[in-house]
Amino acid sequence: MDYNWNVVFRNYELLIQGLAITVQVTLISVLIGFLIGGIVCAARLSKTNLIKNFAIGYILFFRATPEMILIFWAYFCVPMIFEFKVSGFWTGSVALGLVTAAYLAEIFRAGFNAIPVGQLEAANSLGLKFYVKWRFIIIPQLMKIMIPPLFNYFTELLKNTSLLSGIGVAELALQAYLLGGQTFRYVEFLSAIAILYFLMIFPLSFISRKLELKGAN
Repeated sequence: MDYNWNVVFRNYELLIQGLAITVQVTLISVLIGFLIGGIVCAARLSKTNLIKNFAIGYILFFRATPEMILIFWAYFCVPMIFEFKVSGFWTGSVALGLVTAAYLAEIFRAGFNAIPVGQLEAANSLGLKFYVKWRFIIIPQLMKIMIPPLFNYFTELLKNTSLLSGIGVAELALQAYLLGGQTFRYVEFLSAIAILYFLMIFPLSFISRKLELKGAN
């Protein structure tokens, strides 16, 4: 079989457009994940059983349900139930953001639980102000604990953006598939986006691994 890699370079603008959408979806999902994940984490740590159980239910539901099912349900079922329609881009971004929130909530909770209670009690006994405790005691330890798993999840999220191709969002994977169909050059286009995904994900994985090793020492 002969390969024609020039066809990839001739259509690089469409691949770049798909790459831009992939990055946008990732960033929006991360933003939603941080905002809602922080709230869910606070609820998960609440001493009120009703609030705590709600947070547990949220986390279990979104972690146990396949992302593709959630995306399809949000895109096809929500408009039928509430009689309004949102673009596939925003539907998919919000769906992935809600899933991200469930995972980040647990990462945040693990970070908070890993901070020795004695340190906080000592800070309170010294009369340290709220922002001083967070700046010099809580945040440095949280970063050390949470950053490696955060990087690991972000690599998974970046790959999961390809699921939006199922609802017609022209992210990187769908662009490659469509271009492959138009030119009958699936090998070239799918190989090209595999390389692009690797170039995006490998640095994140490398940094995560370095941070894990640094934290273990």
